[in-house]
Amino acid sequence: MTPYQKGLLITGFGGLVLTIDIPLIRLGGGDAWSAQFTRSGLGLVIALLCWIFIRLRQGKRVSLLPGRAGMVVAAFYGLSAIAFVAAVFNTTTANLVFILTSTTIFSALLGWVILRERPKTATLITMAIMVFAVFLIVSESIQSGNYFGDLCAVAASFGLSMAIVFARLSGKDMGFAPMIGGILPLILATGVLLSKGGVSAFHLDAAWWTIANGAIVIPIAFWCLATGPKYLSGPEVGMFYLLETVLAPIWVWIIFSEAPTRNTMIGGTILIIALIGHSLWQLRSERKRRSAERNELATNIG
Repeated sequence: MTPYQKGLLITGFGGLVLTIDIPLIRLGGGDAWSAQFTRSGLGLVIALLCWIFIRLRQGKRVSLLPGRAGMVVAAFYGLSAIAFVAAVFNTTTANLVFILTSTTIFSALLGWVILRERPKTATLITMAIMVFAVFLIVSESIQSGNYFGDLCAVAASFGLSMAIVFARLSGKDMGFAPMIGGILPLILATGVLLSKGGVSAFHLDAAWWTIANGAIVIPIAFWCLATGPKYLSGPEVGMFYLLETVLAPIWVWIIFSEAPTRNTMIGGTILIIALIGHSLWQLRSERKRRSAERNELATNIG
């Protein structure tokens, strides 16, 4: 298995596991800060336990966060988590996941500015289509005045893109960064809950769903997705969030009967078609490039 194929496998699995994140938060119910506290706190605890286990198992020093770069990446993951949970409680699942596809747009633009990875023409065209589709989705919320949740979704997408790009810039293993970044939302949620009365302010309707999310789903999904930039480009990693875009609204529709609005369906359909088309084009281009490299190598050897 080549590093590229390994990256596709790891990142794809992480994206698939992530599709049940929002349904589990919704099933847990309660208020946003209680969900934030449980989700981030458990993710952090599991990350630390895994780190200790790996150190004891391998008998050598394992980096929890690789230097300053790791702290920067973890911080962006933490900020993204704060905005994400706020969006879950303030907008529809369909709006949230479709807006999160702008991670691909932000990753490509930030990669252009920070990594000097200029997007190809096909990527720029896809980005323009996606901007139109996201605007179509958000337009209804702007007209109704209920746009806070959608803005939180945009902020979550931007934070995630920054984490992806800086992880790729470092070239280091950032598998623990998303869970360690949970320190930020954990501190913020703790402060808010204490200001509202402490333990009495903590409320979850069905805590076990949120516990399962924080202890199992989040560590597995984000470890895989945070490892992806080591093998794949930022836009490619961002595209694996397409799995959540497609499947999360389906799970929520099945469980909660939450149907997307007409504009959300139209914009979401445009996003999915654009991303699938671009993903197929990227994979085809990657195969051609690797084939050309093999042929050149064979020629040089011959």
